[in-house]
Amino acid sequence: MKIIACYSNKGGVGKTATSVNLAYAYAQAGHKVLLCDLDPQGASGFYLRVKPSKKLTDARFFEDVERFTKSIRASDFDAFDVLPANLTFRDFDVFLSRMRNRRSRLKKALVKAGSDYDVIVLDCPPNFSTLSENIFKAADQIVVPVIPTTLSERTFDQLVTFFDTQGLPKKKIRAFFSMVQRRKTLHLQTMQTMRELYPKRFLQAEVPFAADIEKMGQHRAPVSVYAGRSAASTAYRALFEELENGVVSSK
Repeated sequence: MKIIACYSNKGGVGKTATSVNLAYAYAQAGHKVLLCDLDPQGASGFYLRVKPSKKLTDARFFEDVERFTKSIRASDFDAFDVLPANLTFRDFDVFLSRMRNRRSRLKKALVKAGSDYDVIVLDCPPNFSTLSENIFKAADQIVVPVIPTTLSERTFDQLVTFFDTQGLPKKKIRAFFSMVQRRKTLHLQTMQTMRELYPKRFLQAEVPFAADIEKMGQHRAPVSVYAGRSAASTAYRALFEELENGVVSSK
């Protein structure tokens, strides 16, 4: 089982869209996939037309395998299930702070409840917290959407610095540029600068700023379902292929 976290310490970067489209790509490639939404806003579940279980509260998420599995919903797509978030997920940090071995609780819960899946994709809330430390420990890959702006450069540096100070393996970080507008000089300059600063952290795939991605809320489906020939759909497929087949740095 592979665990892939779609994470950013900055909001509004296309994290949920990445989670949904990446999970769909894995399912289309023949993997059995669970998209686990950890963000209490529950946007992934909304995009995929599934409603959360109100009974999956903090304690049950981490300790009750039966309740966890009963809360998983089938999506409209083959081999693609969803664990939608509910508002009680906002209390995960409070709950985890009181638990023993709190940095490994998420991985234990996922391994126990998600053993039937080939791939688990995590849609993560945008912050540094006890939950995010669990995410960093549990994930095999941490996919980080980065808008090519100065502020995003700063927040990405904070993420890399956090990994350094906590002794976490940076090879897990698989960043890519999101919401790219190549007609903007700032975007082009920022991408060049960040690739030079972090040559081993950035994938080659770029996801454009596109109306087709914004329309996910209308269609409530992955982009490839309703705009399969679009630049956005092509970009998400390229992202999947690079994550699945690309070489990961050993440093």
